[in-house]
Amino acid sequence: MASFSCCSFVSGRRACWGLSKPMPRRLEIRGLTRRFGGVAAVKSLDLAIDDGELVSLIGPNGAGKTTTFNMVSGLDRPDQGEILFEGQPIQRLSPEAIAALGVARTFQHGRVFANLSVEDNVLLGAHTRLRAVRPPLPVVGPLAELALALIRPARVKREEAALRDEAREILALFGDRLTPRLDHPAYSLSYANRRRVEIARALALRPRLLLLDEPTAGMNPTETDEMQALIASLKARGMTILLIEHKLDLVMHLSDRVCVLDDGAKIAEGTPNAVRNDPSVIEAYLGHSAVGRAAQSAEAVGP
Repeated sequence: MASFSCCSFVSGRRACWGLSKPMPRRLEIRGLTRRFGGVAAVKSLDLAIDDGELVSLIGPNGAGKTTTFNMVSGLDRPDQGEILFEGQPIQRLSPEAIAALGVARTFQHGRVFANLSVEDNVLLGAHTRLRAVRPPLPVVGPLAELALALIRPARVKREEAALRDEAREILALFGDRLTPRLDHPAYSLSYANRRRVEIARALALRPRLLLLDEPTAGMNPTETDEMQALIASLKARGMTILLIEHKLDLVMHLSDRVCVLDDGAKIAEGTPNAVRNDPSVIEAYLGHSAVGRAAQSAEAVGP
């Protein structure tokens, strides 16, 4: 039976013996620019994330946050700049190729397969990891995959059983929110549970980089607290996370660093404490002291 432990989906950044040069950063964005007509949605963005970091991307609506996610995940392509994942350029790769490298994401507006069960939604996240049912045959591969799915030899059954065990371990991370609904169709779930299923599906990929786009959007305070605890537990396991979030209490509490965008440009980057006191952030992002209040609230709660 597969075991969903931190070793299943996290690998640290290590230097090799005899080499003075460290391993590449998990994600490095250099001079990233995206234009739509005459409007620059993202302007010369530079950002780097090391293994095990949680970096938050914040800013007002229209600042370029989700556009950045779309480019990192391959749904959109930049007009200029580079996106390096573990040293490898990925800005021209397809979304499926980027997912196969270990980049998983959720969306601003939760996306699930409504007619599939909760468990099957999560299993879809493991599609890049299938081996027994996906023979590496460039021409006849799809036909062979169909035949194996219909015949279901022993190795295919073993792989499916292992993935189902792993999917249930992932669902258990959400307490009793999803496990009792394992066989329920996704359309029957509450909005918050659909968001949880989407995150569970992303975890099934065993991501080396997890992109979370407003995971608490539409959630009440109790649901938000539960999601904050889940993200904190993933961070504690060593997962590398890039987070978009408007709830600043959560951002200030969880983040190692915060990058602030305004009108497509980075206006500040640093620790939560540094960002909350940055005058350009207070003026351009919110126009008042809400950033400072959020950080003070996070400090009062403690890690």
